[in-house]
Amino acid sequence: MSITSYPFDSQVATETQYSQLFRELQDSGVAASFGALDLKISADGSGMTVRVQPGYCIIRGHAMLSTAVETLTIAAAESQARTDRIVVRLDPALNSITLAVVQGTPGSGTPSLTQTDTGIYEISLALVNVGASAVVVGPSAVVDDRTFVGSRVGVWTTTTRPPGPRVGQLGLNTTSNTWEFWSGSAWQDLAPVITWSQVVNKPAVFPPSAHQHEWSDINAPSSFPPSSHTQPWNTITDLPAGFPPSPHQHHWNDITNKPTAFNPANHSHSQYVTSSGTIKYANGSTRPYHNAASGSNWYAVWVENGGDFCRNTSARKFKENIRDYVIDPDSVLSLRPVIYDRKAKTDEETGEVIEGRKNEVGLIADEVHDAGLTWMVNYLENEVDGLRYDLLGVALLPVVQRQQAHIDELEARLAALEAHISGGSAC
Repeated sequence: MSITSYPFDSQVATETQYSQLFRELQDSGVAASFGALDLKISADGSGMTVRVQPGYCIIRGHAMLSTAVETLTIAAAESQARTDRIVVRLDPALNSITLAVVQGTPGSGTPSLTQTDTGIYEISLALVNVGASAVVVGPSAVVDDRTFVGSRVGVWTTTTRPPGPRVGQLGLNTTSNTWEFWSGSAWQDLAPVITWSQVVNKPAVFPPSAHQHEWSDINAPSSFPPSSHTQPWNTITDLPAGFPPSPHQHHWNDITNKPTAFNPANHSHSQYVTSSGTIKYANGSTRPYHNAASGSNWYAVWVENGGDFCRNTSARKFKENIRDYVIDPDSVLSLRPVIYDRKAKTDEETGEVIEGRKNEVGLIADEVHDAGLTWMVNYLENEVDGLRYDLLGVALLPVVQRQQAHIDELEARLAALEAHISGGSAC
């Protein structure tokens, strides 16, 4: 049969059944007012012992009564500090409830309580901090950890709250001095303090209730400006002849007779820019001629993505980590010279279609990339964009070197053949 009921006349109720019934009526803890001396743990520093005051407690439907001061021995200290726990221990298998010391692990945390449903069940009375290599337990080493029972409304601290509470269980938390209840997931304050900012739907202002003030209580002005009224224009004297407009703005479309064009303000251009906007001496010959340039004073120029210019330097003093770089001559020889037309583009301002240049000669950057010569390719936003034609000569060096090596080899073989023939004729 799946339904069990008890207790009734002429029926035996087991220890487990009685325990289950009783814990529905009362939680486990010290049966005394909160803070009383019942079962309180103390130490006087005279040795490695603690004392337990007399008292009465309820634990899982069982009761323990102690009528005299009990002394418990604390195990010898180790080289590291530890925390022991003093407990009341119910052992149904031995039909006993005893006081016990649960020894902690050196350098570790507080030992946990053993709390099983039908086996050993412990409630805490105190924590004992055992210092490293200590030889006595002082009064300050003992921390009260008792839970007190009431008339089903419990009294506890934040650390001694009932384990496994039910929704709605109520008690006084002496740590926070608040009544709290179990919501099913957390302990909630039964009567929390509400701040003004937490109040919703409050009015922005509060009108004063009807009241009166004595005139002598009012800080009145020495005079009062006239109330709002109107004044006929012809009764106003000393009018100005004209009224300047107050600061204001006009929309551009509201302005009439605007000029069709606006002359630029006075400004200047660099001496290298012509009146037509082109760069002076850009033909590459006139500028050096007029500056009498010679030697290495003139550089190839690099242009960065942001439009900045910088000179192309190549001296050893500008470089580090210099090492040989192997270039595959066959990759260079696979490059394909092509002739092509530039695509037309549309001017963004005028919408005019601008034809691209025709019959340009060069290489295709994508093909150079596919040939593995990526160091000759310029990339913009991770896409192939242009070519470093100035590096093409570097790429051709291994081709020329290989050809020269073949020439040297052939010349050496030819010389050897001629020497052999000459030697044979002499014979």
